[in-house]
Amino acid sequence: MTKNTNSKPKICRKESKESTYFIRLIKETNPKEYEAEATTLFNEANELKKIFSSIIEKSK
Repeated sequence: MTKNTNSKPKICRKESKESTYFIRLIKETNPKEYEAEATTLFNEANELKKIFSSIIEKSK
């Protein structure tokens, strides 16, 4: 991969990390109200983070 195409997965991974952080904050501050939806979104963002990390590792 070129430098430019390698930067896109890195940006996506960073966004996924930020999403997991904020979803976790929402889940911890409003445990009953958003628990099920926050858990689903947290797992999804975490999976995306792993996918983008894998893409970055394989492109080296």
